[in-house]
Order: sequence, then C-alpha cells, then structure tokens
Amino acid sequence: MKNIKLLCIAFVLISASTFGQTAKQKRAERQFNNFSFVKSIDTYEKLIDTSFNKYYAMRQLGDAYIMLRQPEKALPIYEKVVQQPNVPSEYYFYYAQTLRANGEYEASKEWMKKYRDAGNKEDSRVKRFFKNEDLASGIFNAREKNFLKKVDFNSKLNDFGAVELNDQIVFTSSSDEGVSVKRLYAWDGQPLLDMYQVPTEGASLATTKKLEGDVNTIQHDGPATFSADGTKMYFSRNNFYENKKITNDKGIMLMGIFSAELIDGKWTNVKPSNLNNANYIVYHPSLSQDGKKLYFSSDMPGGIGGTDIYVSDVNPDGSLGTPANLGDIVNTEGNESFPFIHSEEGTLYFSSDDHVGAGLLDIFAAVKGENDNIVNVINLGEPINSEKDDFAYYLSPDGLSGYISSNRKGGMGGDDIYAFTRIPPLTLKGRIFDAVNGEPVAGAKVVLARKNGEEIAYFITEADGAYEHLIDRDSEFVLKGSKAKFQDVQKDFSSFGLEKERELIVDLNIPMAPIEDVVILADLNTIYFDLDKSNIRPDAALELDKVVNLMNKYPGMVIRLESHTDSRADDNYNIRLSNSRAKSTYDYIISKGIDSQRIPKYEGFGESQLINKCSNGVPCTEEQHQLNRRTEFIILQMK
Repeated sequence: MKNIKLLCIAFVLISASTFGQTAKQKRAERQFNNFSFVKSIDTYEKLIDTSFNKYYAMRQLGDAYIMLRQPEKALPIYEKVVQQPNVPSEYYFYYAQTLRANGEYEASKEWMKKYRDAGNKEDSRVKRFFKNEDLASGIFNAREKNFLKKVDFNSKLNDFGAVELNDQIVFTSSSDEGVSVKRLYAWDGQPLLDMYQVPTEGASLATTKKLEGDVNTIQHDGPATFSADGTKMYFSRNNFYENKKITNDKGIMLMGIFSAELIDGKWTNVKPSNLNNANYIVYHPSLSQDGKKLYFSSDMPGGIGGTDIYVSDVNPDGSLGTPANLGDIVNTEGNESFPFIHSEEGTLYFSSDDHVGAGLLDIFAAVKGENDNIVNVINLGEPINSEKDDFAYYLSPDGLSGYISSNRKGGMGGDDIYAFTRIPPLTLKGRIFDAVNGEPVAGAKVVLARKNGEEIAYFITEADGAYEHLIDRDSEFVLKGSKAKFQDVQKDFSSFGLEKERELIVDLNIPMAPIEDVVILADLNTIYFDLDKSNIRPDAALELDKVVNLMNKYPGMVIRLESHTDSRADDNYNIRLSNSRAKSTYDYIISKGIDSQRIPKYEGFGESQLINKCSNGVPCTEEQHQLNRRTEFIILQMK
C-alpha cells in the first residue's frame, strides 16, 4: 500500500480556525474604533490566547485598558509590549506614562529617555511629560483624523447647534437678516436666538429660512434635537409660555426645555417640559435613537459644578423622569454642556471648560466600561478643538461627518458652524498571487511594518489570497509576504495624499523558491496496491490524476519521484517493491501526456527513510506504518 502526498502551495488547506482569527481581528478593530473598548478587550484577549497576531493584539489590548482608565491593567500588558522586537517606539512613551500613572516615577523617567533616544527628541511631549496630560486622549488622537471647513450659511452674528433632519440642516442663529423689529439680547447686544433650516445641498445664507410653526418666539429659541422619525422636537427656550415670562426672584428668565410636534409641515403643539424651573437652567437637549432617554444640561441644585449633564427617561405620556446626574467622570466643578448622544454608536459627546483641553470649552467623548458605566472621557483634539470655545458637536448616523460650533479665530461672526469630515483609518487591502500562474496563494504570512522597521501586525491570507488591515494615513510602510517553499517578497508603499480614499490596494506576486528538495504537500487519498503487485488500481488512478492536473497547471514544473515503504518485510524486498511502484507511478503519469523529461528520475528507497520511530521490531499501529508508505514528488524546477 502507498500513501502519496503531493507537496504544493496551491493545495494547502487553511484551517477554519485561522480564518476565524482573522475575522476576530477585524471585529476587534471595529469595536475599538467605535469606543466599544470593553468588547474589544474580550476579542483581543481571545486572539492572544490563540497566539494569532499576538504582538499586535497585545498593543491594542493595552491601549483599550488606557481608554477605560485602567492603567493598573495596562501596565503588565505594556511591560510585555515594549519587549517585542521592532515595537513602534510610541509604546515606550505609552509605557512611560502608564508607569507614572501607577506611581513608578523612576522607571517612568527611564522609559521616557528610551522614547526620546529612539528618534523622538523633537517630540514636544517629551518636554511636557511631567505635566498633567491625558494619555487616553493622546492615543485616540494619534488615530483620529478630521478635516474641518466653514459652512456657507454662517452669518455675521452667532450661528451654532447644527443638526441634520432629513435633507435639511437645522441650526440656531441670532441672524436678523430681513427682520424689521430687532430684538437685542442685553448680555451681548446681539439679536435673540431663533431656529433656522437650510437644505443640505446648496446650503447658503440665501437658502436659509426660519423653522415654520410656533417654535420661534420673541425670546431665545434653540438649539434643538429630533426624534428618529423627525416628527418630534425638543429644544431650548427661555421660560416663556403662552406669552408669559417665568422669572426667578431676580426677574431673570432662565432657559428650559420645550417640545413640539411636526403637523402638516409646521412645528406646533409646543409644551414646556415638567423639568423646567424658574430658579435654574435646563437646556441643550439631546434625544436617544429610541426616543426613550433625553440628555441635557442643568445647574439644578445637587450638581457637581456649574452646569452638569443629566439624563431623564422619556415616559409614555411624554413627561420626563427624575433626572440622573452622569457623575464626576463626566461632570466637573466647571461647566459641562451641549450633550449629544450618537444614534448608532450610543456614544455621548459633550463640551466642558474644566476637563483637560486645548482651550476654553472643548469637546469630549465619554467612554463606557462594563455594564455601560462611563469610565473615562477623551478630548477629541485638533482640529475639532481649538484655543477658543468649541461646542455643539453633531455626528451623522454613519459616523463619517458632522458639525461643531466655535468662536475660534478666522470665523465670520461670533459663533460659527463648521462642518467636519471624520476620516476613518485607511483600509489596506491586497492579495498574494503565485508569480508562476497568477493564481491566489492561500495561507501566506503578510507582515506590515513601518518604513523604519517597526512591525505593526501580521496576518494570514485567506483562501482567495486576500489580506486586509487598517493603517494610518500619511505614512510609509513595508509589506512583506512569505510562505514555505516560496521566495520572500517585499514592497514599499505609502498612504500620503489619500484623504478622500477609503481603501488602498497593494498586491504581491510571490515566486516559487528555485531550489531542489522543495516538498509541496497536498492531501490525497491513500493509493492502494494489491499484495506483492505494483500495478496502478483504478482507485489509485483517480488520485494520480490530481498530480497530472497539477503538472498541467504548472507547465514548467520538473519533478523527481521518491517511493518509500514501511519497515515490515525484508529490506531488499522493500527496495525492489518501492522501485517497482515508483516505476508504475512514473509510467502512469507519462501515459497521461506528461513529457518524460519533466520526470528525469524516479527511485525507490524501501524502508531507509522512515519518518517516525517504526523501524524493525518496534511495535506500531497500522496508522503509524501507513505514514511511511508514501511517494513524494520533489520539485526540481519551477518556471
């Protein structure tokens, strides 16, 4: 009997588990980029347990713990990460910061020196190292890319709070263009606020108009938030209802939250919320996607600072439940305002003048831990934030664009609206092809590294030869492809100038290794010979036809046949038997039209090259003996 195993890359079977790990890695990256750090930790830990792309997964795991404000858990992870070969030097910095956060100041200084000496002497963070900086925000902003531009419907006064409603943009403005009676606000001498709408396409001052209905009054009105179906609105307004002012004991009319319904194209049925109070502010509402929770800001008694962010349940009758303060991770002794809850990610964004930031009011994102508890906040960094006030963050459902408001330099009026494009990390895609026949190569290892040699990650090509990974923009990379019995390949590429692109395609062509004794494995069923015979049986012929097909597929392939037996029977007999069967195999392949010059040698080795311990006299199972009864096809040439 004989088990013929053909060793060939095109037939290597990649296990389902390998592909499963690749899918896990993609899922972990999506979770990380969507602020789902708890879920990403679970996925990365599973990848580490399987040793799949372990170095990369460990780096991501440490980053996720930092995002969750758990430096004590990040520390042992980063301790291993900085020992990785060719680790990005950025992790020396992260490790130094994490050591400091755990009170290990001397070790922290040493690792910051290593970061500096790794080509980062000009990094301003080295000089600022011992100031109170936010590591989580730094890691996040190293990945996040946003592009900002002013919109064409800003006026010379205050414009802010832009949100999308179907094919319109709704915003709040003190613009009084075309108004005959100007209502000025004593605080800043500007007209009072009203709510406007402008078409998303062709938005300009000329196409701007006030919201129709009863939501604009002679007092401050706006900003607003809308239900998912666009038929209900919650908005800020001075405590003014049915033409009556509701003031505190100083005669000041504070802000409250009101609701309205869209009826026949007009916003009517305006009602004050039950949370409104003459003695404190309730404003800046943001409604959850399911319409069951309303987030807002207030300086109601019992808060942490000036204005805090709260959330209330929206009851079936439309009333608002008892407000819950979001706690001291979100709220500070300063002022938190303009909450926005994203419809898809469920992430809370808000502005604060007391969290560590770039200027006055900065925009932050809240990070949730287990049980949906908020465990950290992340500064969204430049260009979202500036040295001035930045607020009223809105992100589209797809997470790729939105609006902010700011009084930064270069604006048209006081507060201006800016549109931003949130550029996700670039997706590197490609395939590895056999340089001989142009077909995809499965199971190849692809290593992604920076130009300076710092390894980012590796991944395994799928059945179609494909690989995929997220990469930074505006960077230089090296892609290396390898697989046993193939030559290693390398390609340099960059991601510069791809602001509008979502994907970058980089393919590799990998040639077969030009050496003798390349053994290519493919699973063939066992080829059986009758006792003491060497003729090819019909069932064996079906398996040998696979060899013929492969040689037809690779017309430049030249091979040598080597047949082997197990240790049972006489040594000389086994030599003769293996020679006879090698000759029978050779004759069969030649009979199928393969040129005899492509098999210059066939030879039997009997039991002289056993691949296990089953020599004469050693007890072995039939399965163990079967491993030795084999024919190998050795590639001598591959063109």
